[in-house]
Amino acid sequence: MKTIIEPFRTKVVEPIYFTSQGEREALLACAGYNLFKLNAKDCTIDFLTDSGTAALSSDQWSALMRADESYAGASSFHRFEKSVKSIFGFKEVLPVHQGRAAERLLFSELVKPGQKIPSNTHFDTTRANLEARGATAVDLPCRAWRDGDSAASFAGNIDLSELERLICEAEPGMIPFAMLTVTNNACGGQPVSMRNLRQTSQLLKRHHIPLFIDAARFAENAYLIQQREENYSSTSISSIVEEMFTYADGCLMSCKKDGIANIGGFIALNDSELVERVKVEMIVTEGFPTYGGLSGRDLETIAIGLYEATNEDYLRYREASARFLHDRLKRIGIPVISPPALHAVYVDAAAMLTHIPPLELPGQALACELYREAGIRSCEIGTAMFGKSDPETGITVCAPHELVRLALPRRVYSQSHYEYVIEAFSNINQRRSSIRGLKITKQAEKLRHFTAVYEPIEKTSPSINCDSEMEGFNKNRVLYEI
Repeated sequence: MKTIIEPFRTKVVEPIYFTSQGEREALLACAGYNLFKLNAKDCTIDFLTDSGTAALSSDQWSALMRADESYAGASSFHRFEKSVKSIFGFKEVLPVHQGRAAERLLFSELVKPGQKIPSNTHFDTTRANLEARGATAVDLPCRAWRDGDSAASFAGNIDLSELERLICEAEPGMIPFAMLTVTNNACGGQPVSMRNLRQTSQLLKRHHIPLFIDAARFAENAYLIQQREENYSSTSISSIVEEMFTYADGCLMSCKKDGIANIGGFIALNDSELVERVKVEMIVTEGFPTYGGLSGRDLETIAIGLYEATNEDYLRYREASARFLHDRLKRIGIPVISPPALHAVYVDAAAMLTHIPPLELPGQALACELYREAGIRSCEIGTAMFGKSDPETGITVCAPHELVRLALPRRVYSQSHYEYVIEAFSNINQRRSSIRGLKITKQAEKLRHFTAVYEPIEKTSPSINCDSEMEGFNKNRVLYEI
């Protein structure tokens, strides 16, 4: 059959609440035009992130009933540990409550002020954790991504020539390790090839520099290697994953992505001495090393979810879902990053809103317009997230791309939901020239996009009293609340 269907059946449903455009306008204003500040129940379709938003399988739900909540040495930990070791091949496994905890713990042992950590592209929390240690996060995306080569199969690769140049110019000890993020979230979710992984490992080994992999979307990267890289078309996903991690000295993972879990993550290493050092800090801030801030139920969910993420029927369906949304948006004239990733579809806001300069945040403006039009929450990946600023002058350096990420929760939405999104974009596209840019009126020193307050430029709409507007709004809505 040519038609690819969901490899599952629906057993439990969750109601969706539909807001009016007037309600959404008020909600946007009261949230300071920051979609992170919206309540989830006010989002008809929630594409803010694919992190922790998956629907659990029947096997995962059943495993919750056998969870062992013992403080130390729980059987749930041993099932979790066995799963991670068998898939990734590392000797030591430490659970943590999510990926940023793994970053903080590992970096606290390895990173010193003034050092440089190269990567194909660091995502937001990785960069923040490195900078908190006084280090510099160095992004070395490959030329295909920088040049916007839509024919490139592996635009998530690291630039090997730039990596070698950085290493040769650095003083001894200034590069404690390098990182590869698979898939490369900040670069349109594009994958890293096996060849690039292998060559990166070989280069680093010559200079005695360890390599760590951010494995959040390891299964999706493996699937794209199978589909796009020569000599891997008949190789199983599990075999591809096994080879990928032989090139690394360890990995960090947020299991809220390809662990198909709602919370959790891990650090996996071969260096037992480093693990013992990490454990000391872990006990202080995360919990005992056999639970790491997670319940037994979370450990059980991840142990099963990691295997389910490598199922080829599931990955084929996930690719088909992303490609359907990507292709239909492209057909109606929406500029999207091609080829599509599995975990998200990325819209090029700068290309769509050519009248809005980067300093006026076209990505954030488009994300707000998408919510205003149809209650669809998405995420800006551009100057609001990655631009550099200082308290006195505001934004001084723009991000290299102005994207809106439509992150696709795993096993949650169906084709009709995607068709709703496509219709919303079609409506927006017809009036795109009327969309105004935004300015930041309040921001935090770090990770500002999570809490920033924005305001439309040349705002002419009347001010809104949030308390009175929301009081009336909430009185009139009931969503199966208990």
